[in-house]
Amino acid sequence: MTHLLQKVSLLMVALVMGGTALHQSPVQNQRPDQTLPLVDQFAQENPTAAELRTVASALLLNFRFEEYEFRSAAEAMPAEKYGYRPAQGDYGGVYAGYGPKELRTFGEQVKHVACSNFAFAAELDGKTPPAGCDTGGPSPAKTRDELIVYLRDSFKTLDKSLGAITKENMFQPINMFQPIVGHYAGPNTRLGLATVCISHVADHYGQLVLYMRLNGIVPPASRPNPPGLKD
Repeated sequence: MTHLLQKVSLLMVALVMGGTALHQSPVQNQRPDQTLPLVDQFAQENPTAAELRTVASALLLNFRFEEYEFRSAAEAMPAEKYGYRPAQGDYGGVYAGYGPKELRTFGEQVKHVACSNFAFAAELDGKTPPAGCDTGGPSPAKTRDELIVYLRDSFKTLDKSLGAITKENMFQPINMFQPIVGHYAGPNTRLGLATVCISHVADHYGQLVLYMRLNGIVPPASRPNPPGLKD
Protein backbone atom coordinates (compact mmCIF):
# COMPACT_ATOMS: atom_id res chain seq x y z
CA MET A 1 0.00 0.00 0.00
CA THR A 2 0.99 3.63 0.13
CA HIS A 3 3.93 4.40 2.34
CA LEU A 4 4.85 7.65 4.05
CA LEU A 5 8.48 7.09 3.13
CA GLN A 6 7.62 6.89 -0.56
CA LYS A 7 5.75 10.16 -0.37
CA VAL A 8 8.59 11.95 1.39
CA SER A 9 11.16 10.58 -1.05
CA LEU A 10 9.08 11.53 -4.07
CA LEU A 11 8.52 15.03 -2.73
CA MET A 12 12.23 15.53 -2.16
CA VAL A 13 13.01 14.36 -5.69
CA ALA A 14 10.33 16.67 -7.08
CA LEU A 15 11.70 19.68 -5.20
CA VAL A 16 15.22 19.00 -6.41
CA MET A 17 14.37 18.19 -10.02
CA GLY A 18 11.14 20.09 -10.52
CA GLY A 19 12.74 23.38 -11.55
CA THR A 20 14.84 21.67 -14.22
CA ALA A 21 11.86 19.78 -15.59
CA LEU A 22 9.86 22.99 -15.81
CA HIS A 23 12.49 24.65 -17.98
CA GLN A 24 12.98 21.62 -20.18
CA SER A 25 9.33 21.06 -21.07
CA PRO A 26 7.19 23.91 -22.49
CA VAL A 27 3.97 21.94 -21.93
CA GLN A 28 4.69 21.93 -18.21
CA ASN A 29 4.48 25.73 -18.12
CA GLN A 30 0.72 25.88 -18.54
CA ARG A 31 -1.05 28.82 -16.94
CA PRO A 32 -3.81 28.14 -14.40
CA ASP A 33 -6.22 30.27 -16.43
CA GLN A 34 -5.76 27.93 -19.40
CA THR A 35 -7.12 24.94 -17.55
CA LEU A 36 -10.82 24.26 -17.11
CA PRO A 37 -11.01 22.48 -13.74
CA LEU A 38 -11.94 18.84 -14.21
CA VAL A 39 -14.43 19.14 -11.35
CA ASP A 40 -16.39 21.70 -13.42
CA GLN A 41 -16.68 19.24 -16.27
CA PHE A 42 -17.93 16.53 -13.93
CA ALA A 43 -20.46 18.96 -12.49
CA GLN A 44 -21.89 19.40 -15.99
CA GLU A 45 -22.16 15.66 -16.61
CA ASN A 46 -23.21 14.27 -13.21
CA PRO A 47 -26.25 14.65 -10.95
CA THR A 48 -26.53 17.49 -8.46
CA ALA A 49 -26.27 16.95 -4.72
CA ALA A 50 -30.06 17.00 -4.49
CA GLU A 51 -30.25 14.19 -7.03
CA LEU A 52 -27.81 11.93 -5.19
CA ARG A 53 -30.46 10.01 -3.28
CA THR A 54 -28.64 6.71 -2.68
CA VAL A 55 -25.47 5.74 -0.87
CA ALA A 56 -24.08 4.12 -4.02
CA SER A 57 -24.67 7.17 -6.23
CA ALA A 58 -22.81 9.43 -3.81
CA LEU A 59 -19.88 7.02 -3.55
CA LEU A 60 -19.68 6.39 -7.29
CA LEU A 61 -19.69 10.10 -8.12
CA ASN A 62 -16.42 10.51 -6.24
CA PHE A 63 -15.00 7.16 -7.27
CA ARG A 64 -15.47 7.88 -10.97
CA PHE A 65 -13.76 11.22 -10.59
CA GLU A 66 -10.71 9.45 -9.14
CA GLU A 67 -10.98 6.78 -11.83
CA TYR A 68 -10.67 9.39 -14.54
CA GLU A 69 -7.63 10.99 -12.92
CA PHE A 70 -5.77 7.71 -12.49
CA ARG A 71 -6.70 5.95 -15.72
CA SER A 72 -6.08 9.01 -17.87
CA ALA A 73 -2.61 9.35 -16.33
CA ALA A 74 -1.88 5.70 -17.09
CA GLU A 75 -3.01 6.18 -20.69
CA ALA A 76 -0.96 9.36 -21.14
CA MET A 77 2.36 7.95 -19.95
CA PRO A 78 4.45 6.60 -22.88
CA ALA A 79 5.34 2.91 -22.85
CA GLU A 80 9.05 3.67 -22.50
CA LYS A 81 8.33 5.54 -19.26
CA TYR A 82 6.48 2.70 -17.54
CA GLY A 83 9.78 1.51 -16.12
CA TYR A 84 10.58 4.95 -14.72
CA ARG A 85 11.51 5.02 -11.04
CA PRO A 86 12.11 8.52 -9.59
CA ALA A 87 14.80 7.41 -7.13
CA GLN A 88 16.87 4.33 -6.48
CA GLY A 89 17.59 2.91 -3.06
CA ASP A 90 16.85 0.20 -0.54
CA TYR A 91 14.34 1.48 2.00
CA GLY A 92 13.53 -1.87 3.56
CA GLY A 93 15.42 -1.11 6.77
CA VAL A 94 13.15 1.79 7.66
CA TYR A 95 9.90 -0.17 7.96
CA ALA A 96 11.10 -3.76 8.01
CA GLY A 97 8.61 -6.16 6.47
CA TYR A 98 6.30 -3.40 5.24
CA GLY A 99 6.00 -2.93 1.51
CA PRO A 100 8.59 -2.93 -1.26
CA LYS A 101 12.17 -1.91 -0.58
CA GLU A 102 12.33 0.38 -3.61
CA LEU A 103 10.06 3.10 -4.89
CA ARG A 104 7.68 1.57 -7.41
CA THR A 105 8.12 2.19 -11.10
CA PHE A 106 5.25 3.91 -12.89
CA GLY A 107 4.06 0.56 -14.20
CA GLU A 108 4.25 -0.98 -10.74
CA GLN A 109 2.09 1.83 -9.38
CA VAL A 110 -0.54 1.11 -12.03
CA LYS A 111 -0.46 -2.62 -11.38
CA HIS A 112 -0.67 -2.14 -7.62
CA VAL A 113 -3.79 0.00 -7.88
CA ALA A 114 -5.41 -2.42 -10.35
CA CYS A 115 -4.75 -5.42 -8.10
CA SER A 116 -5.94 -3.49 -5.06
CA ASN A 117 -9.17 -2.53 -6.83
CA PHE A 118 -9.86 -6.21 -7.46
CA ALA A 119 -8.95 -6.99 -3.83
CA PHE A 120 -11.25 -4.34 -2.41
CA ALA A 121 -14.07 -5.50 -4.68
CA ALA A 122 -13.61 -9.06 -3.45
CA GLU A 123 -13.68 -7.88 0.17
CA LEU A 124 -16.94 -6.00 -0.45
CA ASP A 125 -18.42 -9.06 -2.16
CA GLY A 126 -17.40 -11.47 0.59
CA LYS A 127 -14.87 -13.27 -1.59
CA THR A 128 -11.18 -14.05 -1.18
CA PRO A 129 -9.09 -11.29 -2.82
CA PRO A 130 -6.00 -11.82 -4.97
CA ALA A 131 -2.83 -12.20 -2.93
CA GLY A 132 0.26 -10.04 -2.95
CA CYS A 133 -1.14 -6.78 -4.33
CA ASP A 134 1.53 -4.87 -2.45
CA THR A 135 4.24 -6.57 -4.49
CA GLY A 136 2.50 -6.89 -7.85
CA GLY A 137 -0.22 -9.47 -7.38
CA PRO A 138 -0.95 -12.56 -9.48
CA SER A 139 -1.81 -10.92 -12.82
CA PRO A 140 0.69 -11.58 -15.64
CA ALA A 141 0.05 -8.09 -17.08
CA LYS A 142 3.40 -6.47 -17.79
CA THR A 143 3.41 -4.19 -20.83
CA ARG A 144 1.79 -0.76 -20.90
CA ASP A 145 -1.14 -1.98 -22.99
CA GLU A 146 -1.68 -5.02 -20.79
CA LEU A 147 -1.59 -2.92 -17.62
CA ILE A 148 -4.04 -0.37 -19.03
CA VAL A 149 -6.55 -3.14 -19.79
CA TYR A 150 -5.98 -4.71 -16.35
CA LEU A 151 -6.52 -1.30 -14.74
CA ARG A 152 -9.69 -0.61 -16.73
CA ASP A 153 -11.17 -3.99 -15.80
CA SER A 154 -10.34 -3.45 -12.13
CA PHE A 155 -12.27 -0.18 -12.03
CA LYS A 156 -15.27 -1.78 -13.70
CA THR A 157 -15.24 -4.57 -11.12
CA LEU A 158 -14.92 -2.26 -8.13
CA ASP A 159 -17.53 0.11 -9.59
CA LYS A 160 -20.03 -2.75 -9.52
CA SER A 161 -19.17 -3.66 -5.92
CA LEU A 162 -19.50 -0.07 -4.72
CA GLY A 163 -22.78 0.20 -6.57
CA ALA A 164 -24.19 -2.60 -4.41
CA ILE A 165 -23.81 -0.60 -1.19
CA THR A 166 -27.14 0.54 0.25
CA LYS A 167 -28.37 2.29 3.38
CA GLU A 168 -29.42 -1.14 4.64
CA ASN A 169 -26.00 -2.82 4.30
CA MET A 170 -23.52 0.08 4.52
CA PHE A 171 -22.65 -0.63 8.16
CA GLN A 172 -22.25 -4.37 7.64
CA PRO A 173 -18.86 -5.52 9.00
CA ILE A 174 -16.27 -6.57 6.43
CA ASN A 175 -14.10 -9.60 7.09
CA MET A 176 -10.58 -8.84 5.91
CA PHE A 177 -9.00 -11.89 4.29
CA GLN A 178 -5.54 -10.51 3.51
CA PRO A 179 -3.20 -9.25 6.24
CA ILE A 180 -1.97 -6.41 3.99
CA VAL A 181 -5.49 -5.28 3.08
CA GLY A 182 -6.70 -5.78 6.64
CA HIS A 183 -3.76 -3.84 8.01
CA TYR A 184 -4.46 -0.97 5.65
CA ALA A 185 -8.25 -0.80 5.77
CA GLY A 186 -9.72 -2.85 8.56
CA PRO A 187 -11.49 -4.09 10.41
CA ASN A 188 -14.15 -2.03 8.71
CA THR A 189 -17.69 -1.72 7.40
CA ARG A 190 -18.88 -1.63 3.80
CA LEU A 191 -19.11 2.15 3.92
CA GLY A 192 -15.75 2.53 5.60
CA LEU A 193 -14.03 0.28 3.08
CA ALA A 194 -15.73 2.19 0.24
CA THR A 195 -14.08 5.41 1.42
CA VAL A 196 -10.74 3.59 1.50
CA CYS A 197 -11.26 2.45 -2.10
CA ILE A 198 -11.63 6.07 -3.18
CA SER A 199 -8.80 7.48 -1.09
CA HIS A 200 -6.43 4.69 -2.16
CA VAL A 201 -6.77 5.63 -5.83
CA ALA A 202 -6.36 9.33 -4.99
CA ASP A 203 -3.30 8.55 -2.89
CA HIS A 204 -1.49 6.78 -5.70
CA TYR A 205 -2.66 9.27 -8.32
CA GLY A 206 -0.73 11.90 -6.37
CA GLN A 207 2.39 9.80 -6.86
CA LEU A 208 1.74 9.36 -10.58
CA VAL A 209 1.50 13.14 -10.93
CA LEU A 210 5.05 13.52 -9.62
CA TYR A 211 6.32 10.77 -11.92
CA MET A 212 4.76 12.51 -14.92
CA ARG A 213 5.84 16.03 -13.99
CA LEU A 214 9.43 14.86 -13.51
CA ASN A 215 9.26 13.65 -17.11
CA GLY A 216 7.80 16.91 -18.41
CA ILE A 217 4.29 15.48 -18.91
CA VAL A 218 1.16 17.32 -17.76
CA PRO A 219 -1.43 14.86 -16.37
CA PRO A 220 -4.58 14.88 -18.53
CA ALA A 221 -6.75 15.95 -15.59
CA SER A 222 -4.70 19.17 -15.38
CA ARG A 223 -4.88 20.01 -19.08
CA PRO A 224 -7.31 22.31 -20.88
CA ASN A 225 -10.20 20.19 -22.13
CA PRO A 226 -9.06 16.90 -20.54
CA PRO A 227 -9.31 14.00 -23.02
CA GLY A 228 -11.73 11.14 -22.59
CA LEU A 229 -10.72 7.67 -21.45
CA LYS A 230 -9.95 5.03 -24.06
CA ASP A 231 -12.69 2.48 -23.45
